[in-house]
Amino acid sequence: MTEPRHQTTRAAGMPSNDVPIRDLGVVGDRRTAAVIDRMGRVLWYCPCRFDGPSLLAGLLDPQGGEWRIEMEGAAPGPRRYLDGSGMLETVLTAPAGDLVVLDWMTSGPQAPSGVLVREFGPAPAGVRIVLDARPGYGHRAAKLAVTENGVSVEALGLHGSHPLRIEGETVVMELPAGARGWMLLSDTPLARIDHETLDNWRGHTLGHWRALDEAVNYGGVFADEVRQSLRAIRLCTHEQSGATVAAVTTSLPEIVGGGRNYDYRYVWLRDAGMIVSALLRLCREDSEGEEYLQFICRGTGTSERYPMAVFTDLDCETAPTETELPLEGWRGSRPVRIGNGAADQLQLDAYANVVLAAKLLYREGSSEERAHWDVVSDICDFLSECWREPDHGIWEETPPKPYVSGKVVAACALESAAEFGSASEADLWREAAAEIRDWVAQNGLTSEGAYAVYPGSEEVDVTAALFPVWDYCAADTPEMIATMAALERDWSPDGKLFHRRLECDDGTREGVFIAAGFWVAQYWVMRGELERAQQVIAANIAQANDLGLLSEEAHPRSGEMLGNIPQAFAHAGLIGAVIDLNRALDARAAQEKSNG
Repeated sequence: MTEPRHQTTRAAGMPSNDVPIRDLGVVGDRRTAAVIDRMGRVLWYCPCRFDGPSLLAGLLDPQGGEWRIEMEGAAPGPRRYLDGSGMLETVLTAPAGDLVVLDWMTSGPQAPSGVLVREFGPAPAGVRIVLDARPGYGHRAAKLAVTENGVSVEALGLHGSHPLRIEGETVVMELPAGARGWMLLSDTPLARIDHETLDNWRGHTLGHWRALDEAVNYGGVFADEVRQSLRAIRLCTHEQSGATVAAVTTSLPEIVGGGRNYDYRYVWLRDAGMIVSALLRLCREDSEGEEYLQFICRGTGTSERYPMAVFTDLDCETAPTETELPLEGWRGSRPVRIGNGAADQLQLDAYANVVLAAKLLYREGSSEERAHWDVVSDICDFLSECWREPDHGIWEETPPKPYVSGKVVAACALESAAEFGSASEADLWREAAAEIRDWVAQNGLTSEGAYAVYPGSEEVDVTAALFPVWDYCAADTPEMIATMAALERDWSPDGKLFHRRLECDDGTREGVFIAAGFWVAQYWVMRGELERAQQVIAANIAQANDLGLLSEEAHPRSGEMLGNIPQAFAHAGLIGAVIDLNRALDARAAQEKSNG
């Protein structure tokens, strides 16, 4: 059983950029996504692709655009994803009765692409649905024009079950009491839509999501949460390319009112290991994990100095440079950024994680060949030559430093790839890995014998909990025992939730880092303390919202969610920790049975 999830209540008139992150839900078509609050307001939507310009950005500015539902006395009610799908049902309560809203995007080969659909159950009273589109990240009002079948919103088509009319800079549809209805926004204008067509699209979309859900091969502990996490990862996945973005939003802050607000609508190399692992270990077929790795390996040539850029856009091209937008920000957290300035940093862990992802595919996938071996071997050669260089580390900090975790995961990557390389490759990579191990032993420990953040530092970082998971060392070595003791003393409020250690800021000023808690749980699994691991997993799962979505961080006392959502890295961490725990529980049960 998981711990109770935090609840939120709020007034219907709350400014759009003041909505708790915990109140956000996501629907998508595996090309892009829409973010919706508990009042049924679409507060973030980028037509066509995750990393494209927004049409609705109310999440980041009260004038940024939204698609809202106006009903007298409305208040948020329950909500759920429909039948294992990515289709979101929201109930609005009112004195006159409840209004049920179903939001979804068309998906699957038998439905058109690029259609955001909003369906409304019988209206308990008169309802107004208002689209206030502000294209280009809220830069201006949309160009609106009446067409034969609806309203043109820029180049998009807006259609409705009831007459649409333009009111100033908005488009309004009124739903009479007792009537059902719908509105939809399509990437391109559509021919006349009727209820039969919409029913057909809904059926195909639901069938597409059910087929994805049925591919999951898991029935152990935390089964519901695992499925929710896999859905979150899929909502972040660009189906055509196989890429998974870190999150579908930008600039939701790590510290409220602070400047650590970044655009996560890109594809990070370091996420590859955990996400590929989640997909390979959960799904009956390895195609999704293979497609993600294939996308990553297309990134060769995106950096002039390194094997590839540490993250890319959805076209596997170098992500755009960072730009600040003149938006108010979520709860005043500025700057609001698009693009990202870290694409050409040296991050040893990012490249090493590509190799670890390939190892998982070779070991656990169905592919008999060494897929993408040319890229994997090039990365290993690079790591062999350049591991001594200071890098920006897993937290992408400046200036570069000789982060121990980057050296450790580089050694693990080289040793794992040596199993599949030629004799000469294996000798070269194992020699480099041995040199790294010597360097860490001589330079990488604190005075307490724990793994240091970098040489000379007396601090530890939670990434060290992964060292046994990466097969760098056993979980019960003196160094790991000292490291975990220091982590719990310095970076955890309760031994279950963990802050990350930052060079450029005090990591305890921001929320606990959700993925880190799952890393610690994996550590306790490897120590054989399965009940403790289960408690840590449950504590971090409890930071999710009612839909099972995790953001990057959470406030350790209030439970307020912080950072972009849904955080694919955190969801992959959940899956990895739960699967490791379940395998260990099964092994223990089998041992107890054999012992009589």
